Amino acid sequence: MGFDDMDVSTIWMNGEYVDWEDAQIHVLTHGLHYGTGIFEGVRAYDTDRGPAIFRWEEHLERLYNSAKPYDMDIEYSPEELTEATLEVVRRNDLDGCYIRPIAYYGYDSLGVSPKDNPTDVAIAAWPWGTYLGEDALENGVDVMVSSWRKHASSQIPTNAKTTGLYVNSLLAGEEARRNGYVEAIVLNKEGNVAEGPGENIFMVRDGKIYTPGLSQSILDGITRDTVITLARERGYEVDDNAVISRGELHTADELFFTGSAAEVTPIRKVDNVVIGEGSRGPVTEELQTAFFDLVERRTDDHEEWFTYVEEQ
Repeated sequence: MGFDDMDVSTIWMNGEYVDWEDAQIHVLTHGLHYGTGIFEGVRAYDTDRGPAIFRWEEHLERLYNSAKPYDMDIEYSPEELTEATLEVVRRNDLDGCYIRPIAYYGYDSLGVSPKDNPTDVAIAAWPWGTYLGEDALENGVDVMVSSWRKHASSQIPTNAKTTGLYVNSLLAGEEARRNGYVEAIVLNKEGNVAEGPGENIFMVRDGKIYTPGLSQSILDGITRDTVITLARERGYEVDDNAVISRGELHTADELFFTGSAAEVTPIRKVDNVVIGEGSRGPVTEELQTAFFDLVERRTDDHEEWFTYVEEQ
């Protein structure tokens, strides 16, 4: 579904609520030419207490931290961005939705140095269903290991969620789709498993859960942290600093992706090699159920992770 098919009307830009079609930038905006922007992807879920944004505070903290390597000054306080986000959800009359805060170097000059350019900030929200396909959550997805490698943190900060870096994700993901797969897995420069183009990855073997550590050039995903927490609460041993070789993917009992967009998505095949029984495994299913029970508030656990759009 494209934006023109959605019933959304309002975006917040630089302190003002503007009509969706008027949320525009100049063609010489610095961030457009050099990828000098940082962003977040956040979900709000429809609960019996109204829409609730999941782990908003952690996403907001990561947004400000992502700005630091680029000397980007976000002039709005966390409280201002929070109220703007809540109001955008209200004005668009959304229940469950995807929220995109973005900050980027704007329009003034077009040298590589952004020192004379303002930092522009915008927040949009819209309905967005299952990221990797409607049946992906139950049946899993087929993926391939991409020929494109993940950049190292010594080249570009991997723990900053930077707009320009997603060219790497685009190349990997589109390569996979051209070859008939749903998504890719990206290796780091050492040839070990890093992550998906927009997801972290988990492996289950002999009842233990493994996920690549931050030293493997991954983004420190917030859904990744959520699943690690849920798994440990259920008694699983989790190695969250794992080094996973490409070959280990093929011999895993289970594999799954996590992410704000992907949520918890099983991986059925890697490079046409069937993983486990070729269906969603029991550990993946347990953690996926725990995740959705949590975010849809069928349980009262981790109330501190939710920001309700309407005051309770």
